[in-house]
Amino acid sequence: MLGWFKKKFSKNDEAATLKEKEKGIVSDTVLSSPECLPSVTEPKKSDSATEGIKKEEASGLGTMFQRLSTRLSKTKESLVHRMDTLFLGRKEIDADLFDELEEILITADLGINTTMELLDDARRNVKRNALSDPQELKIVLKEKLRSFLMESDQPAELVRPESGPFVIMVVGVNGVGKTTTIGKITKKFKQAGQSVLLVAADTFRAAAVAQLKIWGERNDVTVVHQQEGADPSAVAFDAIDLAVAKEYDVVIVDTAGRLHTQVNLMEELKKIKRVMGKRLEGAPHEILLVLDATTGQNAVSQAKLFNDAVGITGLALTKLDGTAKGGIVACICRELSIPIRFIGIGEQIDDLRDFNPDDFINALFGDETHKH
Repeated sequence: MLGWFKKKFSKNDEAATLKEKEKGIVSDTVLSSPECLPSVTEPKKSDSATEGIKKEEASGLGTMFQRLSTRLSKTKESLVHRMDTLFLGRKEIDADLFDELEEILITADLGINTTMELLDDARRNVKRNALSDPQELKIVLKEKLRSFLMESDQPAELVRPESGPFVIMVVGVNGVGKTTTIGKITKKFKQAGQSVLLVAADTFRAAAVAQLKIWGERNDVTVVHQQEGADPSAVAFDAIDLAVAKEYDVVIVDTAGRLHTQVNLMEELKKIKRVMGKRLEGAPHEILLVLDATTGQNAVSQAKLFNDAVGITGLALTKLDGTAKGGIVACICRELSIPIRFIGIGEQIDDLRDFNPDDFINALFGDETHKH
């Protein structure tokens, strides 16, 4: 479990619910008169929304580990099963085997550099006579992939401030599942008894604000927003004001996601980050980049550009269940050394998994003996 989601309250969840209700009573008076201040959409009590979440939770099949293994089936087919077929009946490791293995690794979107490092490591083992059986080669590759994931892994709780709201700025291009990811993360915080304030700083698309409001209703949390075309930095600044005044535990800021090649988007994100830091020292404490796994190597390019602009501290990789290019996970970890916080393996609200390197590798290679 990610360190962010440890239970805050030792008593029952009524304490968290009461805190949310108390915030709702005073919110309208705090932000009442000046037109420049953002609007606040208070959560609506929706039985149908709650029932929908419960139905989604009930529809999950098998254990969480089994679900992860099942949802990674396309990557398993393109990587692990093809390796098994290649190694089947082989008695020795030769140049032809390495050539075919290289094609398999690149096809799974591990990338040229990551693939070459994997193969070079395997060749060194062969030369030292530490490796001769093709079946053992699979184990060597598996453990090397695990090492890539472990090297970039960092405890998530390290970015949390000792006091005041924990501010998460979420970035990413349009279409990667950014707002949906925010909604699912919000649920995790709520389940841990923490109060959450959502901030609609993507003021260029009315649909983005509307979508965030829907997630606010589903999770029974407040959403701060302004009219379309407002200054995103001003929305973020005023939201931090509100969060500090009402002692929210977590603030999650949604941002615009036009094409990552546009300079003005990056400048806008830099400004939002800068303005939040002026209002609250250290904010944003986490800059989470959401990437679509189905885009393969393009996701690596996006990550490098966003990282250069605002300094990414964590990654969420969505749509892993819909791609055979799951090797991109290892590629990103190796090339960027940025920890992966979450992986998306389905559309259900609980299908955003806290990323665990061991679970991911064991599920991918079908090793249930080491499941967590």
